[in-house]
Amino acid sequence: QVQLVESGGELVQAGGSLRVSCAASGRTFSSYAMGWFRQAPGKEREFVAAISWSGGSTYYADSVKGRFTISRDNAKNTVYLQMNSLKPEDTAVYYCASDRRPWAPSVATTRYEYNNWGQGTQVTVSS
Repeated sequence: QVQLVESGGELVQAGGSLRVSCAASGRTFSSYAMGWFRQAPGKEREFVAAISWSGGSTYYADSVKGRFTISRDNAKNTVYLQMNSLKPEDTAVYYCASDRRPWAPSVATTRYEYNNWGQGTQVTVSS
């Protein structure tokens, strides 16, 4: 099992930037791909971005491509999501999650591939 704790969510104006973090503890962080998902009120939880266990591969939802960047620091057991050019529609609770597969050969984009989740951090973008 791995424990995940997100932080960094806050209220920001449209066009602004924000970085959220996810600190992991427990099982070997560097062996697992990590993902960011988000859930807005009344909506399904949706995929945002993912990064491979090595950090060499990343994948983004079309809605955030070119604006968001996922990265990881395996020495610090932390994964980050840098969010630029924020829009009101980015408002949501952001969750990090770890892939259920160690050393996965590909990045997963569906929530069913992830078996450990943080409690979430609220990001609110005002217009």
